[in-house]
Amino acid sequence: MAETLWPIAFSAASRQNMVKISIITDCLSLKYVPAFTLLVFLGPLGAGLIGTILPAFGYFPALGAEDFSLLSWRYLLDYPALPEALHLTLLSGFVATALSLSLAIAFTAAWQGRPSFNRVRKLLAPILAIPHSALAIGFAFLLAPSGWIARLFSPGVTGWDTPPDIAIIHDPFAVSLILGLVIKETPYLLLMIIAACDQGQARQRLVLAQTLGYSPVAAWIKAVLPLIYRQIRLPIYAVLAFSLSVVDVALVLGPTAPPTLPVLIVRWFNDPDLSYRALASTAAAFQLVIVVLSILVWYLLEQLMAQIFRHWLSNGQRSCAERTISFLSRSFFQILGGVFCGSLLVIAIWSFTRRWRYPDAFPSEWSIQSWQNNLDTLLLSSSTTLIVGSISALIAVILSVACLENEKRRGKTAGSGALWLLYLPLMIPQVSFLFGTQVIAIKLDIDGSWLALIWSHLLFVLPYVFLSLAEPYRFQDNRFVNIAHCLGASPWRAFWKVRLPMLLRPLLFALAIGFAVSVAQYLPTLFAGGGRFMTLTTEAVNLSASGNRRIISVYALLQGLFPLLAFSAAIGFSNFTFRHRKALSQS
Repeated sequence: MAETLWPIAFSAASRQNMVKISIITDCLSLKYVPAFTLLVFLGPLGAGLIGTILPAFGYFPALGAEDFSLLSWRYLLDYPALPEALHLTLLSGFVATALSLSLAIAFTAAWQGRPSFNRVRKLLAPILAIPHSALAIGFAFLLAPSGWIARLFSPGVTGWDTPPDIAIIHDPFAVSLILGLVIKETPYLLLMIIAACDQGQARQRLVLAQTLGYSPVAAWIKAVLPLIYRQIRLPIYAVLAFSLSVVDVALVLGPTAPPTLPVLIVRWFNDPDLSYRALASTAAAFQLVIVVLSILVWYLLEQLMAQIFRHWLSNGQRSCAERTISFLSRSFFQILGGVFCGSLLVIAIWSFTRRWRYPDAFPSEWSIQSWQNNLDTLLLSSSTTLIVGSISALIAVILSVACLENEKRRGKTAGSGALWLLYLPLMIPQVSFLFGTQVIAIKLDIDGSWLALIWSHLLFVLPYVFLSLAEPYRFQDNRFVNIAHCLGASPWRAFWKVRLPMLLRPLLFALAIGFAVSVAQYLPTLFAGGGRFMTLTTEAVNLSASGNRRIISVYALLQGLFPLLAFSAAIGFSNFTFRHRKALSQS
């Protein structure tokens, strides 16, 4: 009997030893993936910063400048439009971020757990999927003096037979730019707050505070907000940095005389006179300093507010302007939904319009002529958008999965330092390093190539993809994989047959997110493409100054539809795959 069982026991032991050896080998092979990812991710960023900062201090051998100097800094500080451009940049950045954060906090505090909150939560994905510039174009067509809202109420209510001479869009106080940023950034911060509340003890704290007699708003602000603020601090800094350095939205909605500082910098970079390149590099370095100092100021304001409200948090007051906060926050999100739907609808209407005289509420003649006349360029820009978006998103997913799988197998999770590195490209102004990366690309003879274009998009796609995958990957129950190991499956076989099928839904959504982020990139395409590549975003933004709403709407509509189609495909494919295995899917 013992002789009969001995081969079986020996075989089982050998199988277990082989599995252990395979696991160790796979861990070693994945060990270097995070370092490689950081090299791919942060290498161009560091090189780009160096390539921008050196010309800012006079060292630009390509233009014959090999001596360090501060001459370009003097030119910049003496530039007449700089003070007003800087004022508009700081005003729009800080006000938009503060309003977005306040509205996201107010809505969560007043409506979390109610049906209205769940409805808004479902609306977040399509809003975030629409690129900033597409939504900005629709917003402009909606609110302009000759926009759709004015047409719907004219002349009966307004008495306008012709568009009024009012600077609603491109206003000198950057109000339209601030509103455009708030409409886009509030849903993002709301999503970050929801994600933070789903982790930790936020729900328990809220229930405990309400049990002690606190109203919903007071309970959430006093018990939950201090707990989750550290988790949403980096997204807030990213929103602040974006608002201070945005170019495409500022081109569509922002002031023009003078424009904001990032728009001014891009104009200098694109100036045919190459002597402006040094000035542009100096301004880009100055923009980086402004963003860093702004984040520092925001951090100091956080500490100041914490000291000011420390007594209020513990004074036992049970209410906090419940009705006012509930009414204002709900009204804003109702307006947000209306503006979002109205912006997409007015873009669609203009793209099929042949004749639409003011103040008619709807076009008098419809046509597909705008689509037919631009079919060749539409196909070219659409194909470039699809290729770059798909490849950059796929590479980002592969690198993210490899890094997260390495965490799983080694039993170690990346700390807060890695999170800061992920957010670094989102907190550094694009104009501060993209010119430098272009200089490096020229030296490497890859400027204007597919490699440079995809790489530049990958810098911004990878953080979003990793952040979207990290939570479902890390919280997946590892016992399923362990069972596969016990049954003799190698680590890679368990990975392909068990882990990935269970994570199919998060993987598809990560691909859709990466694709949507790539579609929205304007400056990376402009710099890395070297003018050789057209995407829907670059064409829509460049045409926004032409005044031809029909052609602009064609590009903007496709630009907005592509990410929505990507998310719809992700949802449809995952639902079809798991139609008979709903318990296997992991959302």
